[in-house]
Amino acid sequence: MPYEMAAPPIGEAVMKGGGLGPYEPGEWSDDTQMTLCVARVAAQGIDLASAQGLDAVSEAFTAWLDGGATDVGTQTRSVLTEAKHLAGAPHERLTRASEALHARTGMTAGNGALMRTPIVGLSALDDRHATARAARAIALLTHADPLAGDSAVLWSEAIRVAVTEGRLDLTAGLDLVSAIHVGRWGDWIEAATGAEPGGFGNNGYTVTALQDAWAAITTTDRGDGSAMHLQRGLQAAVRAGHDTDTVAAIAGSLLGARYGASAVPTQWRRMVHGWPGLRAHDLVELAVSTSSGGRRHEEWPSVASMGDPDIPTLGTPHPIDPDIVLGTISDLGRVRELDVQAIVSLCALGLDDIPAAGMTARDHIEFWINDEEQEETNPHLDFVLDDASSALRQFRAEGKRVLVHCRQGVQRTPAVALRYAVDLGVAPELAERSIRDALPGIRGEGRLWEVAAHGA
Repeated sequence: MPYEMAAPPIGEAVMKGGGLGPYEPGEWSDDTQMTLCVARVAAQGIDLASAQGLDAVSEAFTAWLDGGATDVGTQTRSVLTEAKHLAGAPHERLTRASEALHARTGMTAGNGALMRTPIVGLSALDDRHATARAARAIALLTHADPLAGDSAVLWSEAIRVAVTEGRLDLTAGLDLVSAIHVGRWGDWIEAATGAEPGGFGNNGYTVTALQDAWAAITTTDRGDGSAMHLQRGLQAAVRAGHDTDTVAAIAGSLLGARYGASAVPTQWRRMVHGWPGLRAHDLVELAVSTSSGGRRHEEWPSVASMGDPDIPTLGTPHPIDPDIVLGTISDLGRVRELDVQAIVSLCALGLDDIPAAGMTARDHIEFWINDEEQEETNPHLDFVLDDASSALRQFRAEGKRVLVHCRQGVQRTPAVALRYAVDLGVAPELAERSIRDALPGIRGEGRLWEVAAHGA
């Protein structure tokens, strides 16, 4: 956000706040705000291409403009404002206003439809044609130019492919775009692949925004499947300049689809927040609920709490650093008793579990780690363990006493405790022995334990 329409960063982009809002550090802008308007409908399991879904999204856009928007694109504002004076169902009003603007100007291929399409890619993971229909329908609400719809279709399909097949392929949706533009899109994608971001002209245009985002992704891809690609790609997207928040939002959505929430580093997840008062955990809930066909309030991630009264508390000091407290999910209710000021959670939590009572959202961070041995259930495990250890070290550097816990405290908690000790410079064998002595009931075996001690 701070770099939008300003000089690109020299070196690494940081969450320092400012920008056109101005925004707090880590606060998202209109790109994510509009995505959330769509996501809150998609998370209910409503077909986004249906009249019901389009009406709900249209009403959400209008309410956002009236009460939550911190920055609005010129084209989007024009359509949303004009639609208020038209008759018909909400989506009919927006579509007519969008078509009228296109008829008057012939210039409605801005990047505002592309930037909000990520959640559409999760809404029909088993149906590429349904994904394409929804992407184009959502785009048409404010952007009548077929190129805007095409860009949304291409990116939504790429997200669907990244999630279901684990690969990055922007050409996967070429057969779904407007027939008249298929060849042009193929040429545009080819030109952007491996190119320098920022070299395609004004990225307020949906084609060049897509090209800059794809260039940022492909030029930073080392082909090793490393989670660090997400960070490299986002940095490159910001350095493309001009409409930095939009290009980074576009690139970040596809990188996130490929590598998952666990690839987003602690320091970013601690800070990220925004309208309408959501944080990282809420984004995960919306995404998972959308991808699974709608919220199920009796199941994770939409259940109120994942706690279990039959799981005993632990509350054992780390043998190397007693201001790290090793616990179970039941220790979440003992924040005051344990005198902790930060929490690192290593298991699934309910909506009411995070942040824990008495804890700020910035000081309660969750990580995605499984107990299972299969490598595919713990993607980029070494990165995640290192990031969890880094979170503990960050909190301790801030003078905070920290609770680190998983569900039962027998596998993930001791593994992260082991990685933390090794990162402090303790020999792996000594760290293992100390943690086994402190937690005699742990499993302490298998791939998770091995990677914690010695790396991948």
